[in-house]
Amino acid sequence: MAVDSGVLSDHEIEALVGAEAIRSDLPLDEGQVQPASLDVRLAEDAYRLRASFLPGKDRTVAEMLQEPGIHMHRIDLTKEGAVLETGCVYLVPLMESLRLPAGIAARANPKSSTGRIDVFTRLVTNRSRAFDEVPTGYSGPLYLEVSPRTFPIMVRPGDRLAQIRFKRKKPETLKEKVVSIDLESAGDQPVGYRAKHHSGIVDLRGIGAHEASQFWEPVWPRDGRIVLNPEEFYILVSRETVKVGAMEAAEMAPIAPELGEFRAHYAGFFDPGFGTNTGGSRAVLEVRSRDVPFILEHGQPVAKLVYESMASKPKCLYGGKGSNYQGQGLKLSKHFKT
Repeated sequence: MAVDSGVLSDHEIEALVGAEAIRSDLPLDEGQVQPASLDVRLAEDAYRLRASFLPGKDRTVAEMLQEPGIHMHRIDLTKEGAVLETGCVYLVPLMESLRLPAGIAARANPKSSTGRIDVFTRLVTNRSRAFDEVPTGYSGPLYLEVSPRTFPIMVRPGDRLAQIRFKRKKPETLKEKVVSIDLESAGDQPVGYRAKHHSGIVDLRGIGAHEASQFWEPVWPRDGRIVLNPEEFYILVSRETVKVGAMEAAEMAPIAPELGEFRAHYAGFFDPGFGTNTGGSRAVLEVRSRDVPFILEHGQPVAKLVYESMASKPKCLYGGKGSNYQGQGLKLSKHFKT
């Protein structure tokens, strides 16, 4: 039974599609609707930006792109796709657009696999003054700002780098959970991975097709601690397991300044059902230190999970077909051979 407020579940998202509150250039793909979110897909072109921007309350994104000096050139993603280079900022129109009813708002986040290859994404809407936020009743197109930080990526139309979570009114905050870092080495296993610079291209459709050793080097602790190098990218794992019940949806704050001067998570959504498997699932953390080296010690708090109420129970919980990270410990993205 649906309640008055909360995060919308899969069948409610499907109802928005049926009512054309969510529109798409092409029919939705299988698995695009998740238990409490919708994957969004890249359309056929991208714009290499001179710099990131927000259009502000009086302009559309299309109007901004027509202004001199905003974008450098247009890139065709069709045919064999295109490579988005590190250190560059791109704006990509999405196949999906919205015509939300009053009372329904949305928020976006990178998908887990996107964050784990150090690709920074942010959703942009017309007349927006904040990234990733879609106001109640929004009607218009969606765009995704994409900035690969470490690895260049091969993209094509239909690729999914981000997801949107829809909310009715203001969901109740159920609880908060602080997670700490696991830096205890188990036998011959590393406690994390550090990304190598000047590696090859990550093809987003190359699932299990990339040799991990060409992109990553293992991280080993010394006396239960590691030192994060400034602006290096690390994959680490939480000491605690994370569990999200059927009537909960969780989001990890991308940075909690009181916990340290580093970013601990790029991809923040945890869907209902995550971690309900036998043995549980831990949170994989995408970590980047800021301006100075930073010491992390085993058990040190690194991030915060905020749990919100669902508006209704999903038809399908996380952990079924296509759930790549159920039962995970330390785990690279699905693009790398295990």
